[in-house]
Amino acid sequence: MQLVGTQQAIGLKSSVRPVAPLSVERAQYVRLRCIACESDLATLPYHFVGQAQEPVECRHCLAKLTQQHGIWLSLLESRQRYFAKFIRDYELVREAEGRGSDDPEFYLSLPFRDITRRNSWQWSIRARTFKYIASRILPVLAGGISRPLTVLDLGAGNGWLSYRLAHLGHHPIAVDLQTNSFDGLEAAVHYQHSLPKLFPRFQAELDRLPFADGQFDCAIFSASFHYSENYGRTLAETIRCLRPGGTIVIADSPSYSREEVGLQMVEERRKNFQKSYGFASDSLHSREYLTRDRLLYLEKRHHLEWVTHKPWYGIRWACRPAMARIRRRREPSQFRIYTAQVKTA
Repeated sequence: MQLVGTQQAIGLKSSVRPVAPLSVERAQYVRLRCIACESDLATLPYHFVGQAQEPVECRHCLAKLTQQHGIWLSLLESRQRYFAKFIRDYELVREAEGRGSDDPEFYLSLPFRDITRRNSWQWSIRARTFKYIASRILPVLAGGISRPLTVLDLGAGNGWLSYRLAHLGHHPIAVDLQTNSFDGLEAAVHYQHSLPKLFPRFQAELDRLPFADGQFDCAIFSASFHYSENYGRTLAETIRCLRPGGTIVIADSPSYSREEVGLQMVEERRKNFQKSYGFASDSLHSREYLTRDRLLYLEKRHHLEWVTHKPWYGIRWACRPAMARIRRRREPSQFRIYTAQVKTA
């Protein structure tokens, strides 16, 4: 793995190469595939994908891709049952934590300001991460020119990242399991009057995406990769959807130096959830955290080369490890940005 420091913008350009130019015509289309039989399903104009329309039927197995409230429902019935408890538990916790608001300004201000002030410190981290990605990673992928990138926003939540990417002129697609109106994909309606067209939204799992092979420039996991139940399977599916030379970005997933520290964090977290909500929040067997060893394993398995970026999150954040040692507490999580490019054919 390579390391890119916060001040090494020149080094970043040597470690992240621009993707090959796309024709305007191809960049504005999305190729879908059947989630049941994995056959090619349809090719639709990008902005048309985000608008309400009739179901798309697979000519091979007759399975249908349908929309509800403008969201494409891309989960097999068996997988809907599998994720049902996780979705219920997650919604309960997120609502209790104040992750949504009745005020549209809450969503339009993210990630730079949390007007509820309930999770301001987390949004301050997201804001710094976004600024780093927007200023140091995406421009390099675009070749230093004002060219829209096709971006998968994986684990999009309320769609704030897709909203910001669309404002920058890119073509994002928001993917998440959650479709509720306060913290899920339905909350993205708050952005529709601030954009020419609302970006497409898909309810789908990370390991079974409803997109044909090799068409996206970039896939971003913003505080979401650690929800994967199988990092290898999730990465393989992401790589399948990216064009050769496309880039994977993993941001704001907790990282630890050693496996045992991550396991300690998970145990503490489950006890806290049991005490606060009456359940341990373990209905999904998420991997929960990253370590260097885990990343090296994925690097070797998928023929990647991770580049580690270290945005500056402020002096208080930087002092957390030292303060934890002084107080004899568990090593705190660290946030990094990890990028890797799909090998060209």
